[in-house]
Amino acid sequence: MNKTIMIVEDEQPFHDLYEAMLEGTDYRIISAYDGDEALSRLQKEKPDLIILDLLLDMMPGDTLFLYLKSTPEYTDIPVIIVSSFPKRDYKNLRDIDPGLIFLNKTATREELIGEIKTKIG
Repeated sequence: MNKTIMIVEDEQPFHDLYEAMLEGTDYRIISAYDGDEALSRLQKEKPDLIILDLLLDMMPGDTLFLYLKSTPEYTDIPVIIVSSFPKRDYKNLRDIDPGLIFLNKTATREELIGEIKTKIG
């Protein structure tokens, strides 16, 4: 069975970039363009991993992350945060999930897929 990745990114060019990076892999992609849509999609199906932007409309990505990590049915979903901000600005998120991965929005395909493979194979 293919693993499912949810991309939560409100900027269409970056959303398209991450989808293109995952093209040709065995991963199935679920798209969400803001935190509310991500929560709605999570009620229908649980992804194996979430790629999460921090600056989202309506609900910031860090708020969504905190919700995920405090809700028993979602706490085990690995998250890769993609952001233009330095990861040191979000040290408190790493305190909540020591395995949290931060990538710059300009990460390469190899970097993204490498981190995904470390989390879900």
